[in-house]
Amino acid sequence: MRLLLPTILTLVGVATFSHVSAESPPPKSVLVTGASTGIGNKIAERLAADGYFVYATARKPEDLKALGAIKNVQALRLDVTHPEDIAAALETITKAGRGLYGLVNNAGIATVGSLADMKFEEYELVMDVNAAGPIRMIKAFEPLIIEQKGRIVNIGSISGILASPNLPAYSMSKHAIEALTDSLAGQLSEVGVRVSVIEPGNYNSAIGQNALARMGVDSPAVRATGFAARANRTDYKEPDDVAKAVEQALFEPEPKRRYMVVPNQDEAERTIRKQIEQLVQLNEGQPYGYERAALVKMLDEALAKARPQVH
Repeated sequence: MRLLLPTILTLVGVATFSHVSAESPPPKSVLVTGASTGIGNKIAERLAADGYFVYATARKPEDLKALGAIKNVQALRLDVTHPEDIAAALETITKAGRGLYGLVNNAGIATVGSLADMKFEEYELVMDVNAAGPIRMIKAFEPLIIEQKGRIVNIGSISGILASPNLPAYSMSKHAIEALTDSLAGQLSEVGVRVSVIEPGNYNSAIGQNALARMGVDSPAVRATGFAARANRTDYKEPDDVAKAVEQALFEPEPKRRYMVVPNQDEAERTIRKQIEQLVQLNEGQPYGYERAALVKMLDEALAKARPQVH
């Protein structure tokens, strides 16, 4: 077998593998962006522990070293705003010869502040990472995923349904992920690729601290919102349930389009109520609206097709 030596900019760390018999199929491979901390790290660790081969991406050398030390993980240096990084990762994965079954678009950042206080550069950066980043990744890796009739999983947020007054750019980017998921699912259904969105609530991650470090504690947006006091999220639950939902979306026979994963009843209720409010607003005061009985019938028909409740 020819020895492949990826460039140092692309590959950090060499994965180790458990023995696979000649009769066993090779493990399916999944690419996870933004795997250095938080949700992305939990996803990479869970998939690798369950025997899948994970291409885990990060930007900092110390994060790449840590990822590369995990069994069944190959660390790739990748910034989703840099096309050259994506091209290098594609070359590495293609040359490896195992193909690519799944893509998890997890890399994301946040910013805070009203439109008056938020720098426009912050808005552009959030949209570039959170909304344009998945587009770049999908365009690059879609052919490999189609070849294996695989899965694409986008990490959204309940902010893709809700909208906080102090998170306009972040909420916009996650609303975009909702539309991307539905549009892409329609495009790829005929070629056997399934697309899902995971919608986490508030879990422990570095997203707040990273935003604070980038914006500066004395920025007008941070001061006006009191964000500095809330940036540390270590008191939140660990995102293990989010990683579990990602694995389900990747590998269960009939994945859902949407997986809302929240740590408590309050976040679930606020998110569901928001959808109901939007339904009412769409229906009210226009000539093609529906009476209550018709709306209830529609809801009952939709619920009849839904999965059983989990308690």
